Parts: sequence; C-alpha cells; structure tokens
Amino acid sequence: MFKHVLLPTDGSQVARKAIKAGVALAKELGAKVTAYYALDTVPYIYSNGHVISTAMLKDYEKRARERGAEYLADVEKAAKMAGIPCETLVTSPATPAQGIVAAAKRQKCDVIFMASHGRSELGSLLLGSVTQKVLAQTKVPVLVYR
Repeated sequence: MFKHVLLPTDGSQVARKAIKAGVALAKELGAKVTAYYALDTVPYIYSNGHVISTAMLKDYEKRARERGAEYLADVEKAAKMAGIPCETLVTSPATPAQGIVAAAKRQKCDVIFMASHGRSELGSLLLGSVTQKVLAQTKVPVLVYR
C-alpha cells in the first residue's frame, strides 16, 4: 500500500502521539519514513522605525533549527526502535502547510500522516488549520491522527 510516509511535526503533544502512531503504521506496512519540520517564519518587528537586528534574526533562526532538530530526533529514535528507515528534512517555507506539501512531493512520499489539533469548527475558521490547508493543497493522501 504505502511505502514512504511523511511525518510532519511541530513538537506539540498531539504531534508526538501522531508520530508514535505513524511509525507504528510504517512498520506494519514495511514503509520508510521522512520526518519533517517547518521552520517558523521570522517575525519582522517594526517599532518606532526600527527593524529587528540581523544578529537577533540569526539567533532566532539558530534557536528554531535547534528546536526542530530536537523534534526530529524524537522521530528518528522512534523509527530506530521500530527498525524502520528514517530520513529528516527541515525547510523554511512561507507557511507550514506549504512546507509539508512540498516536502511530500520532494521526498516522493505516498502518504502524509499528521496530527489534527482538533480545534472547534469556529476555531478552525478563525485561526486556520495546517491540516486543513494540507488537505486542500496536496494530491498525496493524508491520514489525520486524532
């Protein structure tokens, strides 16, 4: 059925549960996984005509990469314990949803297995949902873990 599973993570508790389930699914299917983390876009802060300094931007990106590496290490560890191959990928997309869709295409994944934060309908409408945006933007099947 599926041979290459994309497991996006944001490090949240719900994403951690989805990773465990996604790795278990990949093992059952004999599939490999690619763990994916989308770097947060750097906030441009304007105050009294000043822009955030280059040093602060570099520090922000460094910390975001370190955080992402920690989250991806959790996926690698779970995959290793399950005995399945795992690659990792970090990109800096305009939005997490765009990054997930591009990562699935780039890595030639045949399924995306991701968490749903289970927001209310009103919350999803107001805040948007990465999962909903991925579903709308990709042609790759998406399994949503609740």
